[in-house]
Amino acid sequence: METKLHSFLNSNLLNKYLVGETTLQETQEVEHYIKSYPEAAEAYEKLQNNLEIIAKAGAVDVPKHVLNNILEELDNSNDAKVIQLVQHKKTPWYSIAASAAAVLFAASTLFLYQKNLKLNDENNVVVDEIFDLRSDIENNNAKLDQLAAELSKLNHPDARKYLINGNDRAKDLKTVAYINPVEKTSMIDVIKLPELPADQQYEIWAELQDRMVHLGILDESQRTLKQIPYLEDALALSIKIGTEGDPDNSTEVAEISLKE
Repeated sequence: METKLHSFLNSNLLNKYLVGETTLQETQEVEHYIKSYPEAAEAYEKLQNNLEIIAKAGAVDVPKHVLNNILEELDNSNDAKVIQLVQHKKTPWYSIAASAAAVLFAASTLFLYQKNLKLNDENNVVVDEIFDLRSDIENNNAKLDQLAAELSKLNHPDARKYLINGNDRAKDLKTVAYINPVEKTSMIDVIKLPELPADQQYEIWAELQDRMVHLGILDESQRTLKQIPYLEDALALSIKIGTEGDPDNSTEVAEISLKE
């Protein structure tokens, strides 16, 4: 629903509704949002206030004596004078003043209207930033919750920690495995993996009584705790260097026993 409200606020329906240019369906939609959402009602109130400012800025008070002068001139005029005035095409000063006031009002109205549109665009930018910020906060909270859950598993009293170092073929290799036999969870933390050729990769394997089971690929670029399958009967964990697409052709570079 927030997305629909966002789209509505970004549309021009409120401006059209304010000046009476909406269709019946658009009018019903605008009134629904104004009635149902405080954000829409606040935006409409702002537009009303801006329109009132424009009206006040363009208002011109005509002096009262101007109307009296016009009436007196009509009473004292005869046909000849009227003809003479027409022939000379003399424009009364108050007509010139009224025309100037009208031009000034139009210019002021246009300026304030354009300023109002700019403010409306700025408001839309702020609304976009608020939605983006809210989304970022929700994503960060989700990541924090996930991290807290992982830390809880690591700090569990039943969790066992295994430091896996590389042999002579990969001396700088270092990883840590966390295994919880109670909750039946396994995770591995990649600390350092020596660089390999493009066609090779690090693989983690579990040793069972009668076979080896492939548990996944290790990548140093993914410096986060990696969930791996838990095997209750695993005797050991080993890390091998293998070739992609050829699981049978691999070389062991690290191993740790899981049985005390």
